[in-house]
Amino acid sequence: MTTDPLPTFPAGFLFGAATASYQIEGAATADGRGPSIWDTYSHTPGLVLGGHNGDVACDHYHRYHEDVALLRDLGVDTYRFSVAWPRIQPTGSGTANPKGLDFYDRLVDALLAAGIEPVPTLYHWDLPQALEDAGGWRSRDTAERFAEYTTIVAEGLGDRVRRWITLNEPFCSAFIGYAVGRHAPGAREGTPALAAAHHLLLAHGLATRRLRAAGASEVGITLNLDRLLAASDSPADRAAADRAETLHNRVWLEPLFNGAYPANEDEVWGPLADGSFRREGDLDIIGAPLDFLGVNFYRPIMVADAPHNEPDPALRTAVDVRAPEQPIEGPRRTTMDWPVVPDAFTDLLVDLDRRYPGLPPILITENGSAEPDEVAADGKVHDTDRVAYLRDHLSALSAAIKAGVDVRGYFVWSLLDNFEWAYGYERRFGIVRVDYDTLERLPKDSYHWYRELIAAHRREATG
Repeated sequence: MTTDPLPTFPAGFLFGAATASYQIEGAATADGRGPSIWDTYSHTPGLVLGGHNGDVACDHYHRYHEDVALLRDLGVDTYRFSVAWPRIQPTGSGTANPKGLDFYDRLVDALLAAGIEPVPTLYHWDLPQALEDAGGWRSRDTAERFAEYTTIVAEGLGDRVRRWITLNEPFCSAFIGYAVGRHAPGAREGTPALAAAHHLLLAHGLATRRLRAAGASEVGITLNLDRLLAASDSPADRAAADRAETLHNRVWLEPLFNGAYPANEDEVWGPLADGSFRREGDLDIIGAPLDFLGVNFYRPIMVADAPHNEPDPALRTAVDVRAPEQPIEGPRRTTMDWPVVPDAFTDLLVDLDRRYPGLPPILITENGSAEPDEVAADGKVHDTDRVAYLRDHLSALSAAIKAGVDVRGYFVWSLLDNFEWAYGYERRFGIVRVDYDTLERLPKDSYHWYRELIAAHRREATG
């Protein structure tokens, strides 16, 4: 393992780990859980690598005590998990399923007994299939149903949970799910994808109100903000990068923190974006004050100008902003084929702080790397590349904090190897290896490195 100096952080900085319900829980039909869009998508032949699905995943539903013990031994302050909406409301509406809510009740109690703060995410992509059948996030009604679901969870857990995340990466839900089709529900649509983006933001705002009413101390949202680089200094490539900035970042940041829609959205979306799904007063709901902003970061994206490659004009909106991703030459690439550019992490945060000076404090709610892990002859996983990735990105995060960005905590992605969406079980992000045949957990070198970082931080803090 590397002996390079460990990055340092201010006193009170929080260290955590993160997971998501469909990726780890398994128990897909246990105790009344209903089907989600990811159950449907992953069981559709040809959509997920290897034909994999989340029916068993890591079986966290039955093994959560084992996973809480791993978190305790890791020494984290906090754990970010997500609540599976179909466990709470199998059809997305109506009264709570008591057995589903009881699972999260027991998980929260186990975390608190281990001295770990629970941070639930209310939506990490597992929309109840019944709601998708009724229109999904294209429909305003789904935002209303999400608010009702939020009240159920907040009333069930709110006496012990103080920090909540409403949505995880609405970019992926709206555009990868409804425009590009590489995630559930696998749609390729134009304006309906923009409606999905708006209704996700509306759901966040309505949920924020419900959480405040239930007495939540802190409420935030998690965005996968991207550091977007123009492929050249040409006006066309710079314009393409600016359009991509709206697609990836401004579409969320402007309504949330500036009370407006992106100024260049007509140029980006085109004339099909008639905005009929927007109503007066929506921006006031969406822009409710937040206590923190969650930021997920993995790699920068380079874009270049190109003609529209979608022949059907009805699909161009949100599918193609004439800014296709370009390969970044030089850096090492993870098994996701993502370039490793730690400085881009610093640049993203510093630029975000400059552009939106009124932002609440930031939590890094995901950061990590997929690597070609193997169990060595000594029975261990020597994931040297992941250790280097984490060390360099945490150093980049430390640099952003020293530059004045108010970052209060960091959650490594992910605690466990898990179901990596359309990549199935072929991509491993965990700092703990999961043998998918036996479900045995094995901490990797990265787990031990992260544990030492946390321990060193605590030693420094206590003098």
